[in-house]
Amino acid sequence: MDKKVILVVDDEPRSRQGIKKTIERTSPDQYEVITAANAAEAIERISHEKIHVLITDIRMPEVTGLELLKKLKEKAKDPVVIVISAYSEFEYAHEALELGVVNYLLKPIAKEKLMEAIDKAIELEKQREKTGMFNKIVDDKLLEMQQLSKYNRAVKEAMDYIDQHYDEELTLKEVAIQVHLNASYLSALFKEELQVTFSEYVTRKRIQEAKKLLLSTDLTIAEIAEKSGYQTSKYFIKLFKQYENTTPNGFRKQNENDS
Repeated sequence: MDKKVILVVDDEPRSRQGIKKTIERTSPDQYEVITAANAAEAIERISHEKIHVLITDIRMPEVTGLELLKKLKEKAKDPVVIVISAYSEFEYAHEALELGVVNYLLKPIAKEKLMEAIDKAIELEKQREKTGMFNKIVDDKLLEMQQLSKYNRAVKEAMDYIDQHYDEELTLKEVAIQVHLNASYLSALFKEELQVTFSEYVTRKRIQEAKKLLLSTDLTIAEIAEKSGYQTSKYFIKLFKQYENTTPNGFRKQNENDS
C-alpha cells in the first residue's frame, strides 16, 4: 500500500521537525512526511508531487499560512489542510474554514490531537478521491459555522479576556461572568468550537507565553512561572513537561543550542 504524503510547513525548525517525528514515530508505515520552511518552498513541492495532507503554520514571515492556501486555490491545488497556530486568534479560524481547512489546532499540539486530526484528514482525502464530495463537505462546514456565529462572539470575548489576564488566577466562572454567560454553557461552547476545554485553552496560552519568556529573557524559572499565571514553579514545571516533553530549563538549553 502506497504511503500517504504529508507536507509540514513551519518556519520554526523545532516545531517542523517535532511534528514530523511525532507522525513518523506514531505511524511509521502509513505516512511519508516531508517538510518546508516557508510558503514558497511548499508551493514548489506541491507543484511537483502529490500531497495528500498539508499541515501549515498560520503565522510565517513573508507569506502567511492563509496566503499560502489562497495561492494554492489559485493554482487549483487542494490537499486536505490542517492549520496550526501559536497565537490563538479566533479570527484566523474563520478565514481558515472559508478556505477549506478541515482542522485548526493550537500550539502546543498534543500528540493525540495531531494524529486524530491527521486521521480525519486522510479519511476526507479518501472521500474526495472516491466521490468528489469535497465541495459539499466544505459547504456543510461553512453552514455549520454560520449557524454557530451567534455564539462565536462570546467565545472570542472569552479568549480575549484570557489572553489579557492569563498571568492572573483565572476560573471558568470568572470568565463566564465577563462574557455574560452561564459557566457550564461557556465550557460547552469552548469544547464545541475550539475542540479544547476551558482549562486546556488557558494552559496552552500560559505555556506559549512561558516559552516566549524562556527564549527572550534571563528570568528564572520561578519568575517565569509567576508571570505565566502559576503560583508555584513545581506545578508550572510539571505542566510544561507534560505539554513540551521537556522541562523549562531543557527547552531553554535546547533552543540555545539550536541557535
